[in-house]
Amino acid sequence: MMNEFWSPVILSVKIACISSVLVLVLGILAAKWMRNDKGKKIFLEILFLLPLVLPPSVVGFLLIIIFGHNSPVGKLFTWIFNQPIMFTMGAAVIASTVVAFPLMYQSAKAGFQSIDKDIEDAGRVDGGNEGKVFFYITLPLSLRFIMTGFILSFARAMGEFGATLMFAGNIPGKTQTIPTAVYIAFESGHTRTAWLWVAMMIAISFIMLLIIQVLKDKE
Repeated sequence: MMNEFWSPVILSVKIACISSVLVLVLGILAAKWMRNDKGKKIFLEILFLLPLVLPPSVVGFLLIIIFGHNSPVGKLFTWIFNQPIMFTMGAAVIASTVVAFPLMYQSAKAGFQSIDKDIEDAGRVDGGNEGKVFFYITLPLSLRFIMTGFILSFARAMGEFGATLMFAGNIPGKTQTIPTAVYIAFESGHTRTAWLWVAMMIAISFIMLLIIQVLKDKE
């Protein structure tokens, strides 16, 4: 019984950790690229932010179309790994990454845009190339924004339900996360177990938001 309880918790943490790292890298790269956007990349900006407003079921549907068994990407994955991506932990990671990406992207972009360009220009004058300026000036000065985005992305990945259920399924010990476990437990009449998972999610979310508030107070 204890193993059945902790299995979704452990899996949710694993998926959230992997997704958050992917989102951290992708979000920073995308924000750096879009930082000096003057409107020419408006459609790309909308595409990056779409998962924020689309229903999770729509995101899950689109992931099935893109990565499904009959899609070119799905067939390529099956050929390389000798198994389809759907209904695996990898599918849950992809779903969580997609829905969490906009939060990291927005935070990183806001951090980069808040930096006085004169400071970066001073670094260039002192002989720093674009890479050094970015890693030694831009990133450190926007670290608070990036940490906020990372925490929000982690919390969002932990709480992902709709897209994960459609794309990864609800296989105990394999793809069943806390949100899907709560849904099944409630539907099955196991209210006490559902409450324990809910309490755990509330506690984790509270801690994440508390950390963000502490970071803001340090401004």
